[in-house]
Amino acid sequence: MLDGEEKSIIDRAIGGDTLAFGLLYDRYHDQIYRFVYLKVSHREEAEDITHHVFLSAWQHMADYKHRGFPFSSLLYQIARNKVIDHYRTKKSTIDIEGLHEADIPHHESSLEDAVHFQFQVATVKDAIKQLKQDYQDIIIMRYIEELSPSEVARILKKPETTVRVLQHRAIKQLKAILNKDAQ
Repeated sequence: MLDGEEKSIIDRAIGGDTLAFGLLYDRYHDQIYRFVYLKVSHREEAEDITHHVFLSAWQHMADYKHRGFPFSSLLYQIARNKVIDHYRTKKSTIDIEGLHEADIPHHESSLEDAVHFQFQVATVKDAIKQLKQDYQDIIIMRYIEELSPSEVARILKKPETTVRVLQHRAIKQLKAILNKDAQ
């Protein structure tokens, strides 16, 4: 749900206030970059696509209508479309590279634990890559970006019940892939 402060910032940005849009950029840049990076796995491409997401949002700011959803819903929707466009032009496969070495637990853990964790992360990434596009998006948005089912539904332009069903199927398929790989 939209809070009063965000609504006020959005209203100023709709009116052409670049400083207000800058606040939205600062608030959501890292989230959108992370989402894009998870989809393209190349830093430069993720930075470029993220830049285009915010440029597109700015260019269409005057058309933005408050619908009770956070501004991030619009940004995720634009980001998803930009990533799809990116792969249409690139004709390559999606590579999930969401976790970095910085995410590996360093304090009070042995090298063996870190290597084991890194192996598990690689296994899950490989399994996610095997899912169809909608399932990948839902897994990333729900469990990595920690968006609510209603936010995911808004971004994907699907009913919330459909998102919940797809989420269930995605998890089921992901478990099956992981179980198959474990054997």
